[in-house]
Amino acid sequence: MAAATDRSSTLGILAAFAAVYLVWGSTYLAIRVAVHDIPPGLLAGIRFVIAGLILGAAAAWHRQALPRSLKEWNVILVMAATLVVIGNGFVTWAEQWVPSNQTALLIASSALWTAWFGTMGPRGTPLSRGAKAGLAIGFLGAGLMVWPDESVSLAEAWGLAAILFSAVAWSAGMIYGRGSGVSVRPLMLAALQMLIGGLILTIWGVMVGELGRVAWTLTGMGGLLYLTIFGSCIAYGSYIWLIHQTTPARLATIAYVNPAIATLLGWWILDEALEGTQLAGMGIIILGVALVAIYGRAR
Repeated sequence: MAAATDRSSTLGILAAFAAVYLVWGSTYLAIRVAVHDIPPGLLAGIRFVIAGLILGAAAAWHRQALPRSLKEWNVILVMAATLVVIGNGFVTWAEQWVPSNQTALLIASSALWTAWFGTMGPRGTPLSRGAKAGLAIGFLGAGLMVWPDESVSLAEAWGLAAILFSAVAWSAGMIYGRGSGVSVRPLMLAALQMLIGGLILTIWGVMVGELGRVAWTLTGMGGLLYLTIFGSCIAYGSYIWLIHQTTPARLATIAYVNPAIATLLGWWILDEALEGTQLAGMGIIILGVALVAIYGRAR
């Protein structure tokens, strides 16, 4: 009986990792395709409002309580701003010009920023020498990815900078949320972040005139549906569950498996390619993330 339970648990963990690897790795492709029909503010905003409503209904079904203090609402607002509005909204905006493979590779640097931010503050823990080396190597790779190139347009250069900033904001928001002491359950926490962030993005999209530029095509609607159901609900739900079922080292593999999936899909479906400098940056970022994941904190 115990063996059957262990086997079932192992299969569940493998299935959850598969969902996170494949779905999150493919969301960059879905954004790249959909954002040409549905402008970025509305694409990201509608996605997260719908996902927030779905997760909120699930949280209510499980009788998860709403925040009870102003402090908890402030924490949720900060996390909505960093994780949803900047962390995802900026990426969606940038992918109007930046290929999906480059986007995913720059987002991989979030593991480096998270490790660095985790050393700060009274609860910060120092990194080992190997992890520090990984940080330095990874930041070098990120620098190569955004290094000015004659073939890169001004819009694409701003897009690359926005993606890198979104990775920084995501990491800062995650560290802030972990140390905030909020007692709200994970499902309700995610739902409220998505709802608040999604509403901000939707309002912004309407204010800048995106409604007049929407083309409700099958491609755009399909991308929006995929991002909402698979990217925000299934993959994110699997990630939240994995946090409580596996080790941080295994979770860290997401940071360098997802870019590989995104790069493969971008090449296969959109015929995206990487230049020599970008290929070098990709390899250096992945090496840096791997070193941080392997060596971790100082002992």
